[in-house]
Amino acid sequence: MSTLGATEAARAWHWPRTLFARLALILCVGLALAQVLSFTLTMTERDDATATMMTDYISREVAMSVALLDHLPAAERAHWLPQLARRSYVFILGPGTPGAPPQGARSTRVASAIEAGLGGRYALTSNAVPGEGERFQIHLKLSDGAPLTLDYRPPAALPLSGWLPAVMVLQLLVVAVCCWLAVRAATRPLNELARVADALGPDLKAERLVEEGPSEVARAARAFNAMQERIASHVAERMQILAAISHDLQTPITRMRLRVDVMDESAETEKLTQDLREMEQLVKEGVAYARTLHGAAETPRRVDLDALLDSLVCDYVDAGAPVSYETRREVAIVTRVQALRRIVGNLVDNALKYGGSAAIDVSEAADRASVTIAVRDGGPGIPEDALEKVFEPFFRLETSRNRGTGGTGLGLAISRQLAVAMGAQLTLRNRPEGGLEARLVLARAKLS
Repeated sequence: MSTLGATEAARAWHWPRTLFARLALILCVGLALAQVLSFTLTMTERDDATATMMTDYISREVAMSVALLDHLPAAERAHWLPQLARRSYVFILGPGTPGAPPQGARSTRVASAIEAGLGGRYALTSNAVPGEGERFQIHLKLSDGAPLTLDYRPPAALPLSGWLPAVMVLQLLVVAVCCWLAVRAATRPLNELARVADALGPDLKAERLVEEGPSEVARAARAFNAMQERIASHVAERMQILAAISHDLQTPITRMRLRVDVMDESAETEKLTQDLREMEQLVKEGVAYARTLHGAAETPRRVDLDALLDSLVCDYVDAGAPVSYETRREVAIVTRVQALRRIVGNLVDNALKYGGSAAIDVSEAADRASVTIAVRDGGPGIPEDALEKVFEPFFRLETSRNRGTGGTGLGLAISRQLAVAMGAQLTLRNRPEGGLEARLVLARAKLS
């Protein structure tokens, strides 16, 4: 329950998601609290030092004043009272006002200091004055027995200087700016690293990080650049091996087909011919998949999407395939045309193979920043847990080894690879009414 409570508290607090915001918040709040604590301690020390100094001053002044009044004739004492009065206390020739002992910290402190200053030469009593706040009186008798009362009113605390709040605000602003600059300098290399990592596409031609700055940053940049080079080298090597094997297999397959063509027709000959066709198809798709690594090499150009899809659909219709283009939109985009034709063609082929028909639909985002091409079929769909796995090379849902129905498992892998190279997004989803929908989302580049 405690873990759940902490989680709920964290959600209610809305903890920032970015490292920049978190570090800036921690540093700013921490330094601001430290500044406030330092200010509080300074003001407390100032008040304590001032109170101690004032108490010592009062005790000395009162001792001298009492000694003076004690040596004066009784008739002259009233004349001296105004001159002996101070801002915080006055002398009264009389018994004063009775009351309970003083309770305030300052009153008790001052009363003790005055008693110590008089050195025990006089018998003292002190009491608070009822209804007057923190006010007290000290009563004593002079040498001739005349009563004398010291009426003390604690002064107000020392006021703050008028410029002090402005200086405090300025200090907090300086702290905030310094925190922002420090956190920005610390997180900028991470943002640059994330940007370059996101830019690493299928062509493996990402921008190199600048290998300078603090030693830790320069070291991370060198390590990332070296990692990019290793990844590019490994992937290129494997793709070259796949392309070479697929290409070299075409020659023996062609020789085998020539030999089968001169053989007498029989059931075994027909089976061997069918196997060779399947092998040839697999080799062709293997070569095509290897070449999608360089899919970004095609130069993007402006094309009328409606005309492109219409020509593609007409080719299928001429071949007798049930393919329809439902929503026509005159949309001009900048894209890699051959790659787009290959993707849509693969999606339509899959729809025809597993759904018996294909319907193409085009829609635009509300802000016109992207265009979505949807290819729908009426087939059985795909299990939810396999909607991403089907994009893996050589992955087939069908357990049968029949290439005529199961395919090679490279069509969707090639389509996803080409989509990434184009900067597009290719996803699959099961339709509520049945069937599968493939969605290709293309960002609309600015037309020049």
